[in-house]
Amino acid sequence: MDNEVLENHKKYLERKALYSSLGYDVDKERAFILEKAQPLYGDILEAGTGKGHFALELAKAGYNFTTFDISETEQAFAKLNLRYFGLDKQVDFRIENGEYLSFKDKSFDVIFSVNTLHHLTNPYKVIDEFLRVLSFEGKLILSDFTQEGLALMGKIHASEGNKHEVGKTTLVDIERYLEGKGFRVTKANSHFQEILIAYHQLI
Repeated sequence: MDNEVLENHKKYLERKALYSSLGYDVDKERAFILEKAQPLYGDILEAGTGKGHFALELAKAGYNFTTFDISETEQAFAKLNLRYFGLDKQVDFRIENGEYLSFKDKSFDVIFSVNTLHHLTNPYKVIDEFLRVLSFEGKLILSDFTQEGLALMGKIHASEGNKHEVGKTTLVDIERYLEGKGFRVTKANSHFQEILIAYHQLI
């Protein structure tokens, strides 16, 4: 295994340890989202790869899927980490802007977006793109931090000399928006994560 992969994985473990020291178990939270999203079927898309915490959870569970991010730097980290575990071949990594996806209409049966919403400048435009590429039989799983989760992320970013920018649009706003478009929405939450799962009403 080359040094780049090993060095990248070391950074991943350090990041996980930092989360853990503040009471946030990355693996447990991602497993919770995956459990609530069951059953998974068909073509799966992850929107917002980031450093690949959820991509790793999906790949470890045996799924093949497409994941995209607007940041090549973030996604490169995720790709190297999945390579460390020998799981990168299960994943089609793409660089995409969520406001203008290159995928055809109704391309995916399951779409995940984990801890991405609070970063979005134009969240409704991104949600509309998700709905465009979602199959009629499909479901959209949106998860973001609770207030406790956002506070914890704020601490982590501050400890690194950064500010964690948080947009004004919340999952409550998105829930209303999806219901207004005729979707049925179910919800779940842990201490740190909120989850919305949206289906077309006729399912």
